Amino acid sequence: MVSSLSMTTLAAAASRNGAVSAARTMSVRAMSSVPTVPNFINGKFTESSTSKWIDVTNPATGEVIAKVPETTQEEMQEAAIGAAEAFKEWRKVSVSNRVRVMLDYQRLIRENMDDLAQTVTREQGKTLPDARGDVFRGLEVVEHSCAMGTLMMGETLGGVATDLDQYSYREPLGVIAGITPMNFAAMIGLWIIPTALTSGNTCIIKPSEKTPLTAIKLAELAQKAGVPDGALQMIHGAHDAVNFICDDPRIHAVSFVGSNRAGEYIYDRATKTGKRAQCNLGAKNHGTILPDADKEMALDALAGAGLGAAGQRCMALSVNIFVGEAQEWIPELVERAKKYKVGPGHEAGSDIGPVIDAAAKERIEHLITTAEEEGATILLDGRNHTVEGYEGGSYVGPTIISDVKPHHTCYKEEIFGPVICVMKADTLDEAIAITNANPYGNGCSIFTQSGAAARKYQHEIDVGQVGINAPIPVPLPMFSFTGSRASIRGDLNFYGKAGVHFMTKLKTVTSSWPQSSMRWGAVMPTMDK
Repeated sequence: MVSSLSMTTLAAAASRNGAVSAARTMSVRAMSSVPTVPNFINGKFTESSTSKWIDVTNPATGEVIAKVPETTQEEMQEAAIGAAEAFKEWRKVSVSNRVRVMLDYQRLIRENMDDLAQTVTREQGKTLPDARGDVFRGLEVVEHSCAMGTLMMGETLGGVATDLDQYSYREPLGVIAGITPMNFAAMIGLWIIPTALTSGNTCIIKPSEKTPLTAIKLAELAQKAGVPDGALQMIHGAHDAVNFICDDPRIHAVSFVGSNRAGEYIYDRATKTGKRAQCNLGAKNHGTILPDADKEMALDALAGAGLGAAGQRCMALSVNIFVGEAQEWIPELVERAKKYKVGPGHEAGSDIGPVIDAAAKERIEHLITTAEEEGATILLDGRNHTVEGYEGGSYVGPTIISDVKPHHTCYKEEIFGPVICVMKADTLDEAIAITNANPYGNGCSIFTQSGAAARKYQHEIDVGQVGINAPIPVPLPMFSFTGSRASIRGDLNFYGKAGVHFMTKLKTVTSSWPQSSMRWGAVMPTMDK
């Protein structure tokens, strides 16, 4: 079963579209053994009329579990028109009533946590405990959006001149589009949907074509929570859908998380049409380990942060710099990594699930091979890993590569797999220099018991998110996700206050209610009285 939603929703979608052409009917029947993923347009889960479908596979088995449409231009137009029309009324709903919808949304997500996590695991591959974390970190953003009445507050200054006041307040932009990645099927969508809706915008989401099932469930829950028809739309596809979002004049802002190549393209294309754009891109996160660190804590943290979620996190701690005597701990890191069990995410005891698909597995293994060819040392080799009973799955075992240099391909590329690159430095200054020389600036961490060393590190490191004895320093939603340098395009970050600012605009009012007659002339007002 794809999900509790899919069978009933898909059947209903097929029924609603009973008047389709004979050719389309044949196409649907040919796929009858594999469920199709509906669009969600104007409050209805509807079967696409497209002839182009993309396989959605279970990474643990390689089995095709659904087919997702390349939504047609006409359907995408319908979604954009519907979102623009819905905005006219949704923006008028009081912030208190929009918050009440989000309060119901967070309750429904909490009640359906296990079902959502199981869907994430089935289509993305991560272990069930990690999938629950995926949903929960998104849920926290929904909860934080319930403070929108405070987050959208403006500023007032009375008496800037005689009988003259000025005040500013935030207004919603309009239609916000989100293009979400495969590695966090729940969390990233929930970075966008609640902030956009609660601030008075409407929203179009294009989930990854590799993991659309969780997104459709989130749409169903949003509808149950009271999000009005048209305020949340969901379309599917690949390049054509991305281009539509970048180009359509009814869309005012684009929020994207994914690779550098895609993000740079989206940022350039969207901003050329006058849209706001925020694009979280790739990463190469460095951990610096000093000899005075708590060894057991640090090694556990490094293994989990580098190998967990099969390394498919933009905040994976994929480079470990061991400083001075801490280099003696490298063999112990290898021993910890060897204990991690690779297996399907739905099975208890699995520590590392599969990577997303066979192409990702091939790419990761190629990058490990380049490390070997370029002079690095493979201390633990996860290539050609198979899991008994799941031979069709896309598994890569935990891998530790030592003696990595900045010119190595495995260092320059974001591997996005369960691979840790180990580097060595003589001093903290050298470790900071290595980290700062890397173009990415998403996250980094230091492990030490020295307050002076930690303070030096946090002030001299040129990375947007810093952990001190914390391996994955992703901010909670009262702050914002603040990756920097090559890890982001745009100047306003995701969620938190920065996310609200991205999705709203300031309006400033100058108000004059004079107590006596007042005359304005041709001279520039100076407001000096």
